[in-house]
Amino acid sequence: MSRSLRHGALAATALVVSIGALTACGAGNDAQTLQVRPDNAATAVDDIKIQNLNIITQPEPDAEGPAVIAATLFNDGTKRQVVEKITLPGTSATVKLQAAKGKGPLVVPAGGRVIIGGKDNASAVIEDGRQAGAGGNVQNVAFTFSETGDVQLGAAIVPATGYFADFGPSTLPSAKPEPTPSGSTSETPGAPSDGTSESPSGTATDTSTPTDEATATD
Repeated sequence: MSRSLRHGALAATALVVSIGALTACGAGNDAQTLQVRPDNAATAVDDIKIQNLNIITQPEPDAEGPAVIAATLFNDGTKRQVVEKITLPGTSATVKLQAAKGKGPLVVPAGGRVIIGGKDNASAVIEDGRQAGAGGNVQNVAFTFSETGDVQLGAAIVPATGYFADFGPSTLPSAKPEPTPSGSTSETPGAPSDGTSESPSGTATDTSTPTDEATATD
């Protein structure tokens, strides 16, 4: 190999090594590429965008209780939009909506957003969580907006554990009560065992059977 070819090969190798080193330094231990989460359901219809949609159920798969819908709603239009209802097509589940301050309709302001789920945010509660479906499945969720109308997309069903623990149902199943002992004693508490009973005035009276005594005769 000629000297010029060797110099060219060495230069190319050095360039590849330097690019690899820069890439590694740029990534670092806290790089976003090391903390990627699977994309959640998202869609856009007219002025409405829905992102990060999930249905969050009870932590334990066999637990009874409500489930919740978590999502972020964006309104890119010039008019506010009211979320009139949320349904789960194909089920008879009832979804109760509540604004962040607890009063009035659930409104997505013009040019703004609304977060559903989590502390101090609006809420959408599925009263019977079992009707939402089993964890790991996908359930269709239909949002009805005052201007845009119906927007439907699939939501992943996840338990309220790990990352989703703070966004899950606020009402969790209560622990089962401890069984009470069935055994009972036949002895009356506080009753004396010496054959005497106490009268209401506090004077002990003899309850034993008197024996016959011989009478003296003149």
